[in-house]
Amino acid sequence: MNGEARDDLCVALIGVGLIGGSVGLAARERVSAVREVIGYDPSPGVLDEALRLGAITRAAGSIEDAVTGADVIVLASPVGTLAENARETLAAASEDAVVTDVGSTKREIVAAVTDARFIGGHPIAGAETSGVEHARADLFDDSTWFVTPTDHTTGTSLERLMRFIKALGARPHALDAESHDRLLADISHLPHVLANALVTQAADSLRAGEGTMVVGPSFRDATRVAGANSKIWRDIYLSNHDALVPAIDSVIGRLSEFRDALNARDGERIVNLNEAAREDREKLLERELVGAETIELRVSVPNQPGVLANITLALGKAGVNIVDMALYPAADMRSGAISLWLAGDEAADRAEQLITELGFPVARA
Repeated sequence: MNGEARDDLCVALIGVGLIGGSVGLAARERVSAVREVIGYDPSPGVLDEALRLGAITRAAGSIEDAVTGADVIVLASPVGTLAENARETLAAASEDAVVTDVGSTKREIVAAVTDARFIGGHPIAGAETSGVEHARADLFDDSTWFVTPTDHTTGTSLERLMRFIKALGARPHALDAESHDRLLADISHLPHVLANALVTQAADSLRAGEGTMVVGPSFRDATRVAGANSKIWRDIYLSNHDALVPAIDSVIGRLSEFRDALNARDGERIVNLNEAAREDREKLLERELVGAETIELRVSVPNQPGVLANITLALGKAGVNIVDMALYPAADMRSGAISLWLAGDEAADRAEQLITELGFPVARA
């Protein structure tokens, strides 16, 4: 269940843009065990720039060259290329390598790649700018980094990946691929669609000769992501179309509700809609209090693939985030214990209940 700690990790990056480059910088600066970061990218000049910036220590001429002998492999190429890159990577990677990606949608890649070494991932981090020249070691600081384990996932691989993500500065959060894509449709992909619509609406007014356009802070905030990299976002929109279309339909319904209130001159209804939105925003932005007591739960489990994935996914669906984890195999390697650290009594109580419902003995350490 748990391998020995390594102090000579090799990280491979397939795609060295903003995210891949930031993984490389963070790994080199913050993960003391990392001895080498190898990068591969098909775009001319990218690897030279990545070497100059220190995002990688060696440039590879192919995916095979980059991943051979690597311990942690991060696929940071566009969504449309991930499945093929994953297959090529896994064909050349070692048997104990951990392979992940950073794509914004997860169902397609998780369905296409069933190798136990692969665990889907997605950091909720980025910037308006793209390219390795904008990479930063602190890009992932205190950000959520989704991981999407499956029944094929081994506990050792999941633990190694989550520890690596945490070392980069992010907060790993396990969630199944379908729930991830529905969530991202609402909180990421839909906002991009709406930002595009808003700027086009405003530009149409200007083109219609309605005078000088004054752009205020509300407009800037609401349209910050408009016109994001079309090549990247085309693939994201298309790969998540069956979650994004219902989200768009739902927003159309909410806009219609507000339009109807305006047509009826129903001030009370407008206030109610506005107040409900304010309250909802406050709830969405609430975060756990810093400094909450960390509580350890010890779970007894059989040493079988998918056990840790099932536990972390159950907690992730319930909104219970794992602060840290460790695996402790029994001498006969048939069973073992998982230590999970949760922030605060409420999270620990909920986790204890969920794990008990899954049928595993659990106790506070």
